[in-house]
Amino acid sequence: MSWQLPNSVSYGIVLTAMQPSSTIPEAQRPVDRDQITAAERLIRSYVRRTPIVTLDAQDFGLDALPLVLKLEFLQHTGSFKPRGAFSNLLTRPAPPAGVAAASGGNHGAAVAYAAMRLGIRATIFVPRITPPAKTERIRGYGADLVVAGDRYADALAASEDFIGSTGALAIHAYDQPETMIGQGTVGLEIEGDAPNIDTLLVAVGGGGLIGSIAAWYAGRVRIVAVEPELAPTLHAALAAGRPVDTPAGGIAADSLAPRRVGELMFPIARRFVAHSVLVSDEAICSAQQALWAVLRVVAEPGGAAALAALLSGAYRPEPGERVAVLLCGANTTVIRPGEVGNQPHR
Repeated sequence: MSWQLPNSVSYGIVLTAMQPSSTIPEAQRPVDRDQITAAERLIRSYVRRTPIVTLDAQDFGLDALPLVLKLEFLQHTGSFKPRGAFSNLLTRPAPPAGVAAASGGNHGAAVAYAAMRLGIRATIFVPRITPPAKTERIRGYGADLVVAGDRYADALAASEDFIGSTGALAIHAYDQPETMIGQGTVGLEIEGDAPNIDTLLVAVGGGGLIGSIAAWYAGRVRIVAVEPELAPTLHAALAAGRPVDTPAGGIAADSLAPRRVGELMFPIARRFVAHSVLVSDEAICSAQQALWAVLRVVAEPGGAAALAALLSGAYRPEPGERVAVLLCGANTTVIRPGEVGNQPHR
């Protein structure tokens, strides 16, 4: 697998994801701080610098400790994904067939939005589990929407067939350097706004987000991966020493269940992700409800998963530990607050 960048814009990417060693020299990593810094300058006028809120964990019924929440669900399209979408579309020329992407919903909405802003045709493939809140966004941004199969892997296969027959430019949701470099700007912002944190909890699906954030911090902050018990992609990969297929189910299946973690992020995760924890669907629902009760924030299951690790005790900070949690998405269909997290994926 290979990628090309136009001569006019380049992040200096070197692809090394297939190296078996977890110790990769900085100059050979697929994502590094210089690339992320360059991406931040490139996409700055197209994305929002989302805020943080600092509170006491006692607000959530925990022991007293400083708690920072990064409100990335306030990003365009309701998730962090536009960062990677714009990073791709601003550095890779689109052919006449436009761009194509497979997604559980959030990446597809982001690519559709970025393509709309830049005047590029987009075709988005999603599985049947994608919630209406996400498919409606994709259509609203003017993209062609194709529903293919039951899970993300099915949509990905359909998109690859489409790309092969039309020549459309593939925009991968997580396993692509440009995608990861753009997503790494979340880490840049967190460090700028909350420079004194000790630990950052990040939800994991395909791993592009946590991989790029881990590359940004490069061990200077404890990065904790949080995954649903029913979709343990990184957890299983770390245990096996390589990305492996895993179950792809649970309440967050539309955003945190791609079957396996990305090849590009895995060497970074082996080196810089300090800990991996799993949370139940019940814990994720409880975290959604707590966000509504405490902050009047509505988060989708994948967006609340990282906080679920803290509230459920899957991750237990030390006294005085300065913890940050990334709230990464809010694309859910909610009729009444009591139904947060309980909407069927039709």
